[in-house]
Amino acid sequence: MKKQIFNPFLPLNEYIPDGEPHVFGNRVYLYGSHDKEGGETFCMLDYTVYSAPIDDLTNWRCEGVIYKACQDPEYKNRPYMYAPDVVRGNDGRYYLYYCMSGAYGKGGYFGPISVAVCDTPAGKYEFLGYVHYPDGRPMKKFVCFDPGVINDNGIIRIYYGTQMDYEQKSNWQNDTNIVEKEMEMFNKSREEILTTEGSVMGPCMVVVDDDMLTVKEEPKHIIPYDTRGTSFEEHPFFEASSMRKIGNMYYFVYSSKQNHELCYATSKYPDRDFIFGGSIVSNGDVGFNGREEKNRLNMTGTTHGSIENINGQWYVFYHRLTHKSDYSRQACAEKITLENDGSIKQVEITSCGLNNGPLIAKGEYPAVIACNITNGDMPHGCNSIYTDSFPNVTNRGEDHFIGEISNETLIGYKYFYFDDVKKLSVMIKATDNGTLIAYSDMKKTEIARFDISPASDWTKFTEDISIEKGIYPLYFVYKGTGMIELKTISFS
Repeated sequence: MKKQIFNPFLPLNEYIPDGEPHVFGNRVYLYGSHDKEGGETFCMLDYTVYSAPIDDLTNWRCEGVIYKACQDPEYKNRPYMYAPDVVRGNDGRYYLYYCMSGAYGKGGYFGPISVAVCDTPAGKYEFLGYVHYPDGRPMKKFVCFDPGVINDNGIIRIYYGTQMDYEQKSNWQNDTNIVEKEMEMFNKSREEILTTEGSVMGPCMVVVDDDMLTVKEEPKHIIPYDTRGTSFEEHPFFEASSMRKIGNMYYFVYSSKQNHELCYATSKYPDRDFIFGGSIVSNGDVGFNGREEKNRLNMTGTTHGSIENINGQWYVFYHRLTHKSDYSRQACAEKITLENDGSIKQVEITSCGLNNGPLIAKGEYPAVIACNITNGDMPHGCNSIYTDSFPNVTNRGEDHFIGEISNETLIGYKYFYFDDVKKLSVMIKATDNGTLIAYSDMKKTEIARFDISPASDWTKFTEDISIEKGIYPLYFVYKGTGMIELKTISFS
């Protein structure tokens, strides 16, 4: 069987969210934040890059640590590096843009934007400086957060910002609580909060000179802060700015206020007249085929990513949540299609992701490649670690598994190609007797049934499977009074 790849596509103990994929030469590089497995806050580890040949996305290679948080002068005050981006400068070197933060995001909106440089896409980057004005003052206009950068035919454009709805409340300027909250959150004066045209919040762009640091054009909003009555009203900007230029059109990819979806907007211009295009992907499949938030198919939460054309195929890169928190996020990707009119339809999240077609129902797979994990009442992440019990991807040492599987939990895989499969096996730990039923669709066409008995060690249960040749999703539903953990599934 040829080599395959699934979501998450990096090693199971690797957590690189906020992915910015870029093709440089004949390889695609994934730049992103770096979470700790079971971490206590966002982005606890140094920047580590993975890359793959553009013609073989099953073969990801770890390039190692490219840059350490301690290299930034702000490290002692704000020790965590948030979502970065990399661009090739006009001098042929590679420039890394990022912002520093403290724990739980405190200080993450203080700015400025830091820059590091390297001669190669994934070598050892060295701190270069801060984005600054010609007189040397650090550029802190608006809120410096989540920088995304493009080299637009020699023009270096940095997109950044964040947005909350404080200033959409009537007479907010006279609400002391709102003004002081913004002053504290954004580290800005009362005067700046009250007098900045259009708001200190919102998606912004600044042009820098060929030195990649010096402001060449004053920062400006690319979309107004107040989107009421516009195409953005239902999906306003929140964070995660990323820009791509496709032909003569600019595609602005961002995380919306819903904070589980990547959306896009398009314009003929890099700095104005953007029109909302739609949602590209949601890490809970919210919106796909009309799915409502209350019916999310996973724990949802922070999302950040972008799109990239790799060897003629477009993909969207995003991340999923694990360990019942926003602090252990894993890289995933899906194929997308740019329609003839330039639009992008929302894609469902899958287990096969970068694979060239469905996974082959043969041999053993980690259970944690499930793209849907739900008990029917999954939470939305909120910068915390949940203590409530619900099914989740987690680990115990080197064992990665789905834990806290209780009655009526659904675990789904999309998609497998079945051909002459006779047996289906699951590796399980169980606290009590129960039943695990396998289905080939959401209408619950049963293909196998497992009688689960208590097992304190990983125990393999095997049953006959009845399914015709073809491509199907695979769903498991657990029924029982106790809980189980699921480590692997296998076909024979």
